[in-house]
Amino acid sequence: KNIKYGGFNMSIIKLNGYDLSLEDLIKVCRYGHKVELTEKAIERIKTARAIVDDLVENEKVSYGITTGFGKFSDVVISKKDTRQLQINLIRSHACGVGDPLSEEIVRAMMLLRINALSKGYSGVRLETLQVLIDMLNKGVHPIVPEKGSLGSSGDLAPLSHMVLTMLGEGEAIYKGERMDSKDAMEKAGIKPLEYLSSKEGLSLNNGTQCMTAVGAITVYDAINLMKTADIALGLTMEGLNGITCAMDERVHLVRPHKGQFNTAKNMLEMLDGSEMTTEQGELRVQDSYTLRCSPQVHGGCKDALDYVVKKIEIEMNSVTDNPIIFPGENQKIISGGNFHGEPMALAFDFLGIALSEIANISERRLEKMVNPALSHGLPAFLVNEGGVNSGFMIVQYSAASLVSENKVLAHPASVDSIPSSANQEDHVSMGTIASRHARDILDNARKVLAMEILASAQAIDLRGKKKLGKGTEEAYKVIRERTPFVDKDRIMYKDINICEDIIKENLLVEAVEKAIGKELLVSEEIVSDLEL
Repeated sequence: KNIKYGGFNMSIIKLNGYDLSLEDLIKVCRYGHKVELTEKAIERIKTARAIVDDLVENEKVSYGITTGFGKFSDVVISKKDTRQLQINLIRSHACGVGDPLSEEIVRAMMLLRINALSKGYSGVRLETLQVLIDMLNKGVHPIVPEKGSLGSSGDLAPLSHMVLTMLGEGEAIYKGERMDSKDAMEKAGIKPLEYLSSKEGLSLNNGTQCMTAVGAITVYDAINLMKTADIALGLTMEGLNGITCAMDERVHLVRPHKGQFNTAKNMLEMLDGSEMTTEQGELRVQDSYTLRCSPQVHGGCKDALDYVVKKIEIEMNSVTDNPIIFPGENQKIISGGNFHGEPMALAFDFLGIALSEIANISERRLEKMVNPALSHGLPAFLVNEGGVNSGFMIVQYSAASLVSENKVLAHPASVDSIPSSANQEDHVSMGTIASRHARDILDNARKVLAMEILASAQAIDLRGKKKLGKGTEEAYKVIRERTPFVDKDRIMYKDINICEDIIKENLLVEAVEKAIGKELLVSEEIVSDLEL
């Protein structure tokens, strides 16, 4: 599905653990929408909490409630020590290192934890969860180092740093200023928790919310980056006098992968009316793969994104801590493995690979434009008076560097595992590493596409600009309003940064969609080829 990029009206997102959407997550983490629990969620939370209190009061043995954790699961904890057990869990597990995660990611992580606990299978006190809700609504953002999670038992280290702030410990950012959590909570008018009751530490730090937060934001931005990739392709098609026959609907109906079909359809709609594209047999018989096979490549990547979105939407509304409390007539507390990040680790590796491929083919199109042996008559490196001027020579170098880096980052994190907790936790997912790599690949891919759109506008001008397509004309105008034609060498990184900002602000997508009168397609279902 296509997801609108921004432009949300401020609202309160109601959380019940069952229907949080990717769009809702972005509203909260990026645009500051507030949240509250539904009445049914509150009832479920209280019911599960009563079960935990009963276990502790009657000193029944249950993992993480009246026992230690991991290898210490065989150590029974007395009633008087259960609170200390939970606070020690958070302090000892806050072992993250590296740069802090962005406030946007931390907000998403907090939201996902609230939503998971609102399902009523975890046993936290309502007042404990309310502190986290207040922090999110009032903008107290814990400092969470980005490294240190194995992705099983969930994101223990990152989530523990989040919980520290709930206790008035650790550090947080409030109104753009980094400070001790105690001070941040005081400035926001939030009273920190005096203690964590039985099961609460484990309920708060045992889950996949860090990896899911990073991955969800990445895939949201990736959906719009895929649209940008189609626009870049359209501009390059015109800069290289590309052959549009390969985009014919009939070609793609007989191999009906929806991403492939949607890409070809986007191209024909954007290029409608263009006088700078050709048909097979006019200038040449066929184009090289980077143009001719672009629907198959872009489309495969879109299909990968569609899969990842579905996995994320499941995970955002799942219970991922342990043990899980099942109230009701057949009441039971079960120690399972929902904290294991493997379902998301594989998905985020797939996401990184798909984004890496978008950058790969974009860089090859850029090379085709700057290389006089491949560009069908354009001057070398897209500049007049070559030799005195280097033109876009090093733009392609830089793109090649990012593509090469992506190939390293796209190595699957999920194929690795290191045992922990004295081999009690003997297989881990590395899902948080996978999500961070996908985020970094997205950043690199966006830069490569920025270089391609800058070069494609130059190629169009050097070719002798004629009438462009209905959609590409508007994209060209957006680029040229901010980056003029390169007549002679100038400092190029400034132009690259401007084009990246154009992509970040989604200006190309908005301009093209307005021009063609519809949204660019990403993962819409397609019709059968039976009509042929």
